[in-house]
Amino acid sequence: MTCDASGRIVDFVIEEGKGEMKPRILEVIEQWLPELPTRPIAVLDREGYDSGFFPTLVKAEQPFVTWDKNVDAKRLESIVDERFTIQFQFNGKHYRVLEEEKIFRYAENKEGPEHTFTLRHPIIWNRTSNRRTAGLAYDGAITLSTQEATRGILSRWGASENTFKHIQNRHPLHYHPGFKLVDSERQEIINPQLKDKRHLLARLGKKLDRLLRKLTKTPESKNKDGTPRHNSRRQRLEHDIEQQQALIEQVRKEKQELPEKIDVSKLTDYRSFKQIDNEGKYLFDFVTTAVWNARKQMTEWLRECYEFENDLVDLFYAITDCHGWIQSTDGEVRVRLEPLQQAKRRSAQEYLCRKLTSFGAQTPMGKRLVVEVGENPMK
Repeated sequence: MTCDASGRIVDFVIEEGKGEMKPRILEVIEQWLPELPTRPIAVLDREGYDSGFFPTLVKAEQPFVTWDKNVDAKRLESIVDERFTIQFQFNGKHYRVLEEEKIFRYAENKEGPEHTFTLRHPIIWNRTSNRRTAGLAYDGAITLSTQEATRGILSRWGASENTFKHIQNRHPLHYHPGFKLVDSERQEIINPQLKDKRHLLARLGKKLDRLLRKLTKTPESKNKDGTPRHNSRRQRLEHDIEQQQALIEQVRKEKQELPEKIDVSKLTDYRSFKQIDNEGKYLFDFVTTAVWNARKQMTEWLRECYEFENDLVDLFYAITDCHGWIQSTDGEVRVRLEPLQQAKRRSAQEYLCRKLTSFGAQTPMGKRLVVEVGENPMK
């Protein structure tokens, strides 16, 4: 899934097996770039942290922010408080930030030269919890202030409501509506002969080690005239070691000549791999995405009339979980929700219902949709 800054889902894809997230980052940006006024900032969590992947983003001039990995907590704690000169609030928490630089080194291949590049390195001090951590940022062709970069980092698994962790609690993301099986395009497996050769090499290596240990403990036998004794125990061990080393070298060559992967469709003892057809899953997830995005929008509307920020999400679900009544006439469908008990919550509930009614939504039969708050009309 790809979300915008507000947490609305803007794109998703279903991949067979374990998906490749890093290539998808640039793919989804290039896909949507014609619809955007400028190149967006990619916000990654630690899954996207990869010093070998960062050069790809830098070469594409793709701005990004992410959490740093393997931070030196002791060093961060030793930084004097006065260096944290930038202050702001985010999601009800107080932060102070200073910015450093972090140098990365990489080589495009083992034989090639080593290159370096530098990323911005915000050090983030959460004053509310008194904890310090770090992030990384790259501007690309735009200019990001330290505060903007830090806010972007905090929006991903920071002290915020996060789409990925919340949607799983409310919607069945793993549900698959139907299990039609089709042949997978990916019919390759790791060559099982490679595993056999690795096990054989391990066994041969252990046997060689035992022979070498015996050799070190076996003194050289000599005749009375001082010449080496023929067919002594040491000579037999040396002969066995030479044979074992030759066998190991032969198996290594055989292993190198084997292909890394093979197509199971060409084997007689394997059935072809199947994959679940995702047509129904795409439709189901598309509807789930629409429901989630509508929930995000209605939560924003509630913010217009309800001052308790930390209670907004719970309030939304309290409203949508209300019991109610539906009355259908020739011209309208009237949905009446039972009123919430607390006055401020009930006022926000009424505001949201009026907001929804004001859009003039209609059913496919042309009936106007009216949403309101009130008592049981049957009493």
